[in-house]
Amino acid sequence: MATLVDTSRQDPLVGYNFSLEVGGGKISGYFTEVSGLGSETKTIKQAVVNDKGHTVVLQIPGRLEWGDIVLKRGITSNLDMWEWRKQVEEGDVDQARMNGSIVMYDQTLSEVARWNFNNAWPSKISGPAPKADSNEIGVEELTLVHEYITRVS
Repeated sequence: MATLVDTSRQDPLVGYNFSLEVGGGKISGYFTEVSGLGSETKTIKQAVVNDKGHTVVLQIPGRLEWGDIVLKRGITSNLDMWEWRKQVEEGDVDQARMNGSIVMYDQTLSEVARWNFNNAWPSKISGPAPKADSNEIGVEELTLVHEYITRVS
């Protein structure tokens, strides 16, 4: 009798929790939401006429761009991300640039994926929008710009 379930498949990874590691542990934290882990090659469209007189639109690779990394978490008493952003606010971007990693964990807190990035600095940080009648956790958000990202595991 044939089985109905393909047990040889590999299940997709489940992102339960994410951590940020920057500057060899100088800045770190756990997050519940991360976006912007990737790159994009912009395209240049050029219309040409082929030998049969038909217009054809060519798709030519353009500039390579890295997405901004956006991390969200419940607010904590840890101020290292705010202090990192303060460096940029005071004009010390060169010292603020650091290499780091985004690490994804599963439900057992085992590392299941890692992205390394280079020359990142915080372009934006925002705190929660508290409301006295709310029963929600305050969320802070950190946006990192960088010059390169790659998935290493």
